[in-house]
Amino acid sequence: MSIKLTKSKILLYLCLFYIAGVFVYSLVENPQSFLFNQAGEEITFRGIIVAEPERRIDQQKFQVKADGIEGKVLITTELYPEYNYGDELEIFGKLQEPASFEDFDYREYLKKDRIYSVIYYSRINLLAENQSSWLYQKIFNFKDKLRNIIDQALLPPQSSLLKGIFLGDKYGFSDQLKEKLNITGVRHIVAISGMHMIIVGQILLFFGLAIGLWRQQVFYFVVVLLVLYIIMIGAPASAVRAGIMAGLLLLAQKVGRLRGAGQTIVFAAAAMLLFNPLLLKSDVGFQLSFLATLSIVYLKPILDQWTQKWPNPYCLKDVLTMTLAAQLGTLPLLIFHFGRLSLISPLANLMIVPFLPAIMLSGMALSFSGLLWPLLSKIAAWPIRLLLSYVIKTIEYLSSVPGASYEMGNFSWVILVGYYLALMLLVAKCLKTKSLIS
Repeated sequence: MSIKLTKSKILLYLCLFYIAGVFVYSLVENPQSFLFNQAGEEITFRGIIVAEPERRIDQQKFQVKADGIEGKVLITTELYPEYNYGDELEIFGKLQEPASFEDFDYREYLKKDRIYSVIYYSRINLLAENQSSWLYQKIFNFKDKLRNIIDQALLPPQSSLLKGIFLGDKYGFSDQLKEKLNITGVRHIVAISGMHMIIVGQILLFFGLAIGLWRQQVFYFVVVLLVLYIIMIGAPASAVRAGIMAGLLLLAQKVGRLRGAGQTIVFAAAAMLLFNPLLLKSDVGFQLSFLATLSIVYLKPILDQWTQKWPNPYCLKDVLTMTLAAQLGTLPLLIFHFGRLSLISPLANLMIVPFLPAIMLSGMALSFSGLLWPLLSKIAAWPIRLLLSYVIKTIEYLSSVPGASYEMGNFSWVILVGYYLALMLLVAKCLKTKSLIS
């Protein structure tokens, strides 16, 4: 029996071999030092902040590009004075290589962003402002205005939660809230990851169809919203990659060729790895977005078939099967990276995830009303207070359930590979017995 190889299949196999090759190479690659003879030296240099600073509760971090230093330098310093994208700085400090810990290779994590060295709590002088991209400067200034409007209209932890869901600010949470998010398995709702973007895009699609929009109308509606959202949050590389994955999935659904979306996702992943091969090993967000998209493509139709007799008011069953498919596809990877199994996660996601689009749209209404008239944002804050209170109370209640999560310790990669092989066999068996994907 001969197997006919079409051009698309040949390209698919080449992409799969390339991805496998990148994976194998990442396992055997020897770490490379980029500091040469500069490590540990007290140096003075000038550099420009080339990405949006990360402002945490007690410190700030920002990436600096300087002539004569390989890659970028990650600066960690006090919270005040605050520095902004495009600031030109004079920095005096000790250049160091990022440390590698027993359970986390911080060096490889930074390396994927071309960050090869770090400096902690150096002496900094501000030399000039607005020395980088004018467009990004305007976007980040606009984002800062939205942050201020949210802070003025809401109190913590509601303001922190909304900024996490709406703007991707994941560093303003208390340790207690972070732990509760981890216990309930909903940490992804406050990170602009591929999983987050895909789930939100799919829910918007289902609800658009539920209120009577045509498939083409709802496609353009969701795509425009996602593009505007990515631009508004500063178009970080992770959000752009997530948007590409979500957009490809939406396009496949629009043209009615969901089965072919799996190949398209593989092509897109291979293209991204051509530009940055380190994503596969060191970027958990890339791994999650890739697996979440493929899971929705291949597992959701199977779950839809198993639940075809269930009622589907306002596409709520579609939201359930989509969320569960994404969870099944990403759960073992989350355990592998973070060492925790959240037993309450499916229920928590079912109770919280369907409200994400409403929270994001309400956050948009709150922010833009505040730009028009500050008093108006106080009025617009009432509906979103109810939504955020519901999410916080749900997280607090579910995280207090005995046995809600289980610390797994070291999760063997053998178990991880075995799980995905079993999942692939299940999908192959279902596709062979009946074509479930139109």
